[in-house]
Amino acid sequence: MEFLTAPSSRIGLMLTLLCSVPAVTAADRYSIDPVHTRVAFRVMHAGFSPSIGTVSRPTGNLLYDAADPAASQVSINIHLATLDLGDADWNRKVLEDFLDAGDHPQARFRSTSVEAVSANLLRVTGNLEIAGGTTPVVFSVVMNAHKRHPLTLKKTLGMQASTDFSRKALGIDAWPSLVGDRVHLDIAIEATLSDRNTEDNTP
Repeated sequence: MEFLTAPSSRIGLMLTLLCSVPAVTAADRYSIDPVHTRVAFRVMHAGFSPSIGTVSRPTGNLLYDAADPAASQVSINIHLATLDLGDADWNRKVLEDFLDAGDHPQARFRSTSVEAVSANLLRVTGNLEIAGGTTPVVFSVVMNAHKRHPLTLKKTLGMQASTDFSRKALGIDAWPSLVGDRVHLDIAIEATLSDRNTEDNTP
């Protein structure tokens, strides 16, 4: 009964404390499945045709809140040593002359915002880091599935993401007369509900 008769100042203090408690996010943590996640890219070669390559076994985490996609976050690490353009010499030249993979062996993407465009389409904005440079990009992300996987029986996110960016914006300006500036990325992603989901929600 003391609470019911508390002075207005005490009630005001209690309300202030309650309002200052951080909101609990409902976002679940998913770990990227490196076996079923792959990056494909293409860039024009001498104006004739696009060179197409892939980078395998990315790692990272996603925080995903189906009820509030804006509370979601994405963090992906791309290991450049797995780059494959179909030719060992071409792989080596790209890793050395374009990607500076000796000093920067990973590319990274960190989201800054997630926006729901429709029921199965997201717009994910963030920063892409390659070869020591950083540029903002916007991924268009199609949500293919969010359900229990029939083989692992674990809750899994399946999606595909795409974006375009300027390599010169990252400071990658080698061979400008032979290699185009615009690079297109496609990422196929599967991510599994993490065993750490109950421990923390930090990507």
